[in-house]
Amino acid sequence: MGLKERLKEDMKEALKAKDKVKLSTIRMINSLIKNAEIEKRGELTDDEIVQLLMKYAKQRRESIEMYEKGGRQDLVEKEKAELAVVESYLPKQMTEEEIRQVVKEAIEETGASSPKDIGKVMKVVMPKVKGRADGSLVNRIVKELLS
Repeated sequence: MGLKERLKEDMKEALKAKDKVKLSTIRMINSLIKNAEIEKRGELTDDEIVQLLMKYAKQRRESIEMYEKGGRQDLVEKEKAELAVVESYLPKQMTEEEIRQVVKEAIEETGASSPKDIGKVMKVVMPKVKGRADGSLVNRIVKELLS
């Protein structure tokens, strides 16, 4: 079953269960997908939908951070609930240790030795972790291991 079909099924379940948070989040995801399909002038693949969800999840995390700084705990809870729903549709995220292992292999593969080589290493690492790791976390680990 594709991601779009799974979203439709989960939306029906959320309607029946009267789960307002899940329902509104899935509706938002569906509208994002629809807008992206209009922009692309065609159907999105599951990979493209995962990229869209990664971007949306990142926005939710940034919102949580901003609301925490602003002392808006009510909005923090709402965003965290939405983020949990979005993450349920993403592939299982890699642990920091797994990312470190991939980065170490990429450093050996490219022969990188200084912070100047971050770009080379990132080019090798990102396709391997696509959809399963946050780019900013990968970048931080690469910088850490090269300095």
